[in-house]
Amino acid sequence: MPTSDPRTSGPAQRISLGQAEAALVDRYTNLVRLAYLILPVALSRHRRVLVAHALVQRALPGPRGFRSRDTAARVPAQRAGRGSSGAAWLLLRVVRAALTYERRPRGWPKRLPPPRALVLVLPVVWGLRLFPRAGGVDEVTLGQACAQASPAARAAFVLRRLDGLADAEVVELLDAAGAERPQDALRASYRLEDMAGPAAEALLRSREFDACSVQTRPTDLLRRRRRARLAWAATALVLLSGLVLTGLEAKGDHGPGSAGGSAAAAADRLLRAPAEEWADTARVDFTAWPPRGARTADRTLLTRAVSVWTDPGRGVRVTSAPATSTEPPGRAPRLLYAGAVDGRTVVLFHDAERVIRYSEGTAGDEPALDFARADNADVTTAATIAVSRADGRTRYLTAPWIAETHTRDLLRPDAASTPLRVSADGITAPVRDPAIGRSCDAWPALQLRSSARIVEKHAFLVTDLGGLLPVHLTYTPLPGSGVPARQPREAMSPQALAGWARTACQLPELRRGTRSVNVWDFAEQDLPENDGRALWSCARAATWRGPGDVLLQFKAPAAEAAASAPVVARARSTAACGRFGQHVVASTTWRADSGKRYLLAAGSREVTGIDVRGDVDASERGRTLAEPAPRDAHAQVRARLSSGETLDPPGASAAPGRSG
Repeated sequence: MPTSDPRTSGPAQRISLGQAEAALVDRYTNLVRLAYLILPVALSRHRRVLVAHALVQRALPGPRGFRSRDTAARVPAQRAGRGSSGAAWLLLRVVRAALTYERRPRGWPKRLPPPRALVLVLPVVWGLRLFPRAGGVDEVTLGQACAQASPAARAAFVLRRLDGLADAEVVELLDAAGAERPQDALRASYRLEDMAGPAAEALLRSREFDACSVQTRPTDLLRRRRRARLAWAATALVLLSGLVLTGLEAKGDHGPGSAGGSAAAAADRLLRAPAEEWADTARVDFTAWPPRGARTADRTLLTRAVSVWTDPGRGVRVTSAPATSTEPPGRAPRLLYAGAVDGRTVVLFHDAERVIRYSEGTAGDEPALDFARADNADVTTAATIAVSRADGRTRYLTAPWIAETHTRDLLRPDAASTPLRVSADGITAPVRDPAIGRSCDAWPALQLRSSARIVEKHAFLVTDLGGLLPVHLTYTPLPGSGVPARQPREAMSPQALAGWARTACQLPELRRGTRSVNVWDFAEQDLPENDGRALWSCARAATWRGPGDVLLQFKAPAAEAAASAPVVARARSTAACGRFGQHVVASTTWRADSGKRYLLAAGSREVTGIDVRGDVDASERGRTLAEPAPRDAHAQVRARLSSGETLDPPGASAAPGRSG
């Protein structure tokens, strides 16, 4: 008869070792996938694959785990039809092991790996790196979202979508596995499901998360013999370096010249990512950049750069992006680049929240420091850094995962992109700066393609707005009928390029610490007097600090040849046209070919009616409105939403004109 387990709210079942062994063989792949997704994302993909297999293979106890094959383990009972009790018991063991992988007993030294990591030292693969095969853009996006969630939330997401457990069963299993606040984890799993959409189960079953179908790459194929020969020499060098660092730290703390000593010690402690780490991590950002450039071993240069960063002093030009700190390094920064570019010496650092560029003249004078925010960067926003600007042109350092680099003119969407030469260190040939503060006759952008080692067929656009980090450009097409709301996507389709051709010249208005800009075509409207169809768009600039700015544009067919569609509304620090402001309405006055003027208005997919009050008084059902209007008409526009709420335009209308 089932008994009650004090750690669960339901009864417990008794199983034999034979049942557990049969379940292990039958469900091995699913259990490894579950463990792989729960394990800490800080582990490399190689290590997560090995640990996931180790956790599942060790889920069964050894010979002493059961007194006999009929002696039972106790597991939370699940509803009938969920599989055998042996499978449920294994599921609990694997979830508990993965959730507690990083758990440390009280008093355990923080610098030491957790006890379970010390126990799971096997299996070990020498000379090869193992990692799941790359999926598509949707799989990478889901992986990044999972990386931001807690292990328990990831476990709940997988248990619900792949194992088909009910919410109560998920909470009971997580509680039995020792998870903290399982109800919070369940709620977080629903947020992951909302992001993934209806394809959540297919995405989880994709090869991106299949730790049983892996690729292999050599780690040190060319250096293995050399490392073996130099093993003793390396050990001696490490010991000597430790003695030197100890002396430097002592001098920096107690002796004269402490600033120089501290800078030298900080330069010696710079973090350096391995050359291939970018292809073996779930965190594809600046933390995966290896140091590049001809002077990454120049201790004098690195010490000078850290010293100027710590205490700029007079004569050092310091610039920073909005809401970006210029404080000295609070921890060991990461070295990204050190070398000469266009007659100046450049050193690039990353300190988790910022990218810092130190530059000086080749003679060591004219130092400059530039700071830009880089927190939560990703595969696109960490793809390039502006290294050098000279004579109206900029060179960029590209990320190690960029396989192809082209340039294209956003104002000429039908023109083909042009290959851009990139050096072995990742430095591009000079690229003309966009038209900021000049006539807008061209707008260069970088067209980049990620390596298939991290994501397949992923090309995207970035453009320079004068900061250290170029801005990622995306596009959201018109709403489809009867389908969920469209999501931003890479601006690579002909439709996206055409939309950006009418928006690019407005980018100088969106320069305030911008991270990305999305152009959203939110409505299409038939113009009066059969003058064609107009397009309503909203360009939203998302900043690194959080708030966003928007520009609403009216794109009439009569102005197709114009370099830029007129702006009909502006708003600063608003949620409009973004994830948390998915409804929008806008209006403008427009003159037909006959000379007659009209007030036009349009709203996004949830708008069911539009009301106008003022010089024009009208109401219209649906998402668009067109009413005759006097010259310089002033009217208040308000939309009605399907939820019964009302919606005002995000900003004041621009001056009326022929097409806006």
